[in-house]
Amino acid sequence: MGRHPEVKWAQRSEKVFVTVELPDAKGPKVKLEPEGKFTFSATVGPDNQEYILDFELFDKINVQESKISIGLRNVFCVLQKAETGWWKRLLKGVGKPPPYLKVDWNRWVDEDEVGEESKLDNFDLEGMNDFSNFNVDEADSDDEGMRFPVGLFA
Repeated sequence: MGRHPEVKWAQRSEKVFVTVELPDAKGPKVKLEPEGKFTFSATVGPDNQEYILDFELFDKINVQESKISIGLRNVFCVLQKAETGWWKRLLKGVGKPPPYLKVDWNRWVDEDEVGEESKLDNFDLEGMNDFSNFNVDEADSDDEGMRFPVGLFA
């Protein structure tokens, strides 16, 4: 069984920010399903240690409007909520969240601070890739690697 990378999250009423912190990840594979299932896998290091995530998000996601960016140090996702509203937590399950899941205080905005969010949301979503072009099919072999959209590394 693989290890779990550190995951940071924050939200707005219409979207959720998820950052998977995993420097020098090799062959990252990410899949997002409309029902709210989020999966991630990658290997790190000379011994190819596997890191995995398998989340059931609190609610449904609009995959076509969601964005992803893979960097050298992390994978950053902007997940568009299917329905506008504030989630009580990131994951569907109740109870204590896993120890590798943390709040991203640099992006966090409380419901009562909604007017202040525009100063924090000044990043360019146009430079990010669509999940609709990015999801890995279940039939893909683990050794085939990730399908990257055209221009991802341009």
